[in-house]
Amino acid sequence: MHKRVPQFLSVIVIAVSFFVSSLILHAAETSNRQADVMKTSQGELKIMPVYHGSVMFEFGGKIIYVDPWSQGDFTGLPPADMIVITHTHRDHLDLALVNQLKKPETIVVGPAAVIDTLNCFPACGRAEIVADSDKKAVMGIGFEGVPMYNLVQGSAPGMPYHHKGIGSGYILSFGDTRIYLSGDTECTSEMKALKNISVAFLAMNPPRTGSTVEMAGCAKAFKPKIVYPYHYRGSNLEEFAGALKDTPGVEVRIRKLEGEQ
Repeated sequence: MHKRVPQFLSVIVIAVSFFVSSLILHAAETSNRQADVMKTSQGELKIMPVYHGSVMFEFGGKIIYVDPWSQGDFTGLPPADMIVITHTHRDHLDLALVNQLKKPETIVVGPAAVIDTLNCFPACGRAEIVADSDKKAVMGIGFEGVPMYNLVQGSAPGMPYHHKGIGSGYILSFGDTRIYLSGDTECTSEMKALKNISVAFLAMNPPRTGSTVEMAGCAKAFKPKIVYPYHYRGSNLEEFAGALKDTPGVEVRIRKLEGEQ
């Protein structure tokens, strides 16, 4: 009887180990995190859409988050060297997650309204204001502000969900690779006029942003080499991809983001 106890325990240990391994494997198989790697003139750029309007970049040993929101799963992701915030709405400016991701030397970049809302600088670190008409370099990365605003969508006449000048989309330059992040906007004249965009992240979550069809029309106008739909909750992404299938030189990459189904 006593000789069988260790064997019995061994069977339990093996079974538990197998169960835990299966859970880990299942989690890996079902993870929504999918990173793409691009070659730039200054080395590799890792691009990882995370959740809703949240994107992570890794470049030159630095980690950059755009609009991190704690509704998504950031477990296991590295702390930030830079956090970029497009505007003050709570699904873009999440103070709790900003504080969780920040290090003492982390730089927070955003329009003036964002930095004012955080209301802790310089005591809580370094901030860089980049407005929707600015061009500057931060941590060796080129920034260009791009106006983000509603043309017709709003809570009432004359009350757009996003006012021009309050928030900002951004073009981030990683060497010769230009990444455009639209933020919450409709298809504006400024977006249509963009040039030499390597990768575009386009929000399509009406009524607060443009629709899939509207954003496809904008993509046809400025022709990014690669376009990721993001901030797309409830939208038909196949409609977006279908509208661009006959547009040469534009690749649509659809990522299944948690909470965006």
